[in-house]
Amino acid sequence: MLKSKEEFHFSVNGKEIRLYSNPSDRLSKVLRENLELKGTKIGCNAGDCGSCTVLINSEPYCSCLVTVAKVNGSKIETVEGLNNKGISDLQKSFLKHGAAQCGICTPGLLMSASSLIRKNPRPNKKDVEEALSGVLCRCTGYQKIISAVMNVHSCDKDEKISFYKKIYLNEL
Repeated sequence: MLKSKEEFHFSVNGKEIRLYSNPSDRLSKVLRENLELKGTKIGCNAGDCGSCTVLINSEPYCSCLVTVAKVNGSKIETVEGLNNKGISDLQKSFLKHGAAQCGICTPGLLMSASSLIRKNPRPNKKDVEEALSGVLCRCTGYQKIISAVMNVHSCDKDEKISFYKKIYLNEL
């Protein structure tokens, strides 16, 4: 039996979206396949790894666990939205501290950290660990990630990171 498509409205990274989709389609699938926003990674597709974390109305959620019907009328932010005006301070801090390794978990970490920093601009280690606890990283021991989040405001805005920026943004 074919599922019927319905119309949904929401914003993604400040852009109003109107699309037809099956109500039960996962948000992660809609973001990647319908909207071509490939920054949201799908790791486990079960909500265990957190790689697919996005912000829905400023709160972090695993997009693989949320249906498109649940976000109707919502404000969604993906990792692509962090650099609407160039590389963000949080991304610079990740680069400076070597917090990104293979890149599968990085979007989820950035989105969870972004939510934390908006609420608490100067988080302590416990705050960061709690905020990032829903995102698994298999490459690091988390210390570089925690340092990057805790020191985001001390990142030199004019630091020469163009080479690393190109690697990070897949521009090479």
